[in-house]
Amino acid sequence: MSSASPVLGGERLKAVYRGVVDNFLAIVAVPIVAAALVAAARSGPEELGDRLREARPVHLFLAAFLPAAAATVYLKMRPRAVYMVDYACFRAGPNCRVPFATFLEHAKQVPVLDERSIRFMTRLLERSGLGEETCLPPAQHYIPTYKYCNLEAARGEVDLVVFSAIDDLLAKTGISPDAIDILVVNCSLFCPTPSFVDMIINRYKLRSDIRSTHLSGMGCSAGLISVGLARSLLQVAPHGAHALVVSTETITPNYYVGRERAMLLPNCLFRIGGAAALLSNSPSKARFRLRHVVRTLTGARDNAYRCVFQEEDAEGHRGINLNKDLMAIAGDALKANITAIGPLVLPASEQLLFALSFIARKVVSRRFKPYIPDFRTAFEHFCIHAGGRAVIDELQRSLGLSDEQVEASRMALHRFGNTSSSSLWYELAYIEAKGRMRRGDRVWMIGFGSGFKCNSAAWECIQPPRDADGPWATSIHRYPVDIPDVLKH
Repeated sequence: MSSASPVLGGERLKAVYRGVVDNFLAIVAVPIVAAALVAAARSGPEELGDRLREARPVHLFLAAFLPAAAATVYLKMRPRAVYMVDYACFRAGPNCRVPFATFLEHAKQVPVLDERSIRFMTRLLERSGLGEETCLPPAQHYIPTYKYCNLEAARGEVDLVVFSAIDDLLAKTGISPDAIDILVVNCSLFCPTPSFVDMIINRYKLRSDIRSTHLSGMGCSAGLISVGLARSLLQVAPHGAHALVVSTETITPNYYVGRERAMLLPNCLFRIGGAAALLSNSPSKARFRLRHVVRTLTGARDNAYRCVFQEEDAEGHRGINLNKDLMAIAGDALKANITAIGPLVLPASEQLLFALSFIARKVVSRRFKPYIPDFRTAFEHFCIHAGGRAVIDELQRSLGLSDEQVEASRMALHRFGNTSSSSLWYELAYIEAKGRMRRGDRVWMIGFGSGFKCNSAAWECIQPPRDADGPWATSIHRYPVDIPDVLKH
């Protein structure tokens, strides 16, 4: 009982501190306004009228004009708000499911993979946090896999994943393809000719004046880059414009057939997935408001630039090399990103503590422990890129999040694997399928990608979903599940 009392007292003191600092302006303004009202009441209407008549006309004009002019300039200069109407995620059928045993059996058919490589992949899968229901594209279900991962099969994956997600989104929103003004697609490793956006334009017969962009080579954080680009375009578009944002990674043509361990990792972690979101500069029918997009790029440093690198191994096999320093580089990028987004989203109490900690370390002593802001005071929900168990573990530790706050990320990794830039949307869908989203709730999406990048987006919920239909419709009742450190199968 005695040990719990100081903790309880500390929590109460912290709550009082936050209440005072976060509402400082109100605390100061209320007495001033009250005193002004009391003084006006004591003066009486006749005395107030005399003072107004004594004032010069120029003073009365400035008193009325300056506030109105300031308000007008503010309203004209502030960026136009951007909203998300809705989103949809691809859900693969049971025929695409790839249990560990199936994955390893297919890997054994690759001639260059020896028993040592198979043991490495087995250990990696057992510790990856992936479950037995993740899915791979149809081409990777043939034996030997690498012989069927061709251009035609890659286009087939686009047809299956991207078009399914867009079809679901159009059905949910009821919007006509003719109403889409902007199209932004991100897919890092598949860049066909005609381009990715041309494939979508041709399929849905979009307008000839649509503004379209395909972002490639941007890695797993490209989904938020696409959102940021769509926002910038919508802010200068006519009122009521719509932007279609598509995020996916076509993994069919990127199956690595060598023995380099760092390049075998993507084979084990990446799975089929994709998402489509409809943004607008009109709040009509919107479900979320986009508050902030913050991008951090550390590519000026050579080690950060090369930590996720597409290259050929010694035998000429092409793949993605994930450097052993990846987690340390991701940590540095995260620090830079939260330093940028913190002042935009954190309450005054957290910003004050961070500033005092920074001053103490600079002026007094470096031995002062730096204060890590509590982002739980700024957001109710967290969507952390499901790049792997180590990524989620590191962010949970760095940000001081609870198991429930990273549950969506862990469960998305378990059920769908690393779906690259679309993983954040699967996590948002998990939160909504669990019925945890409320009006006014704030969501923080954090993505990491090659370059090296750490990008953030802050959303505010306007309208929770009417139903839980989506990628989790057939499995949400089984989640959350316990994920052991080592999964034996």
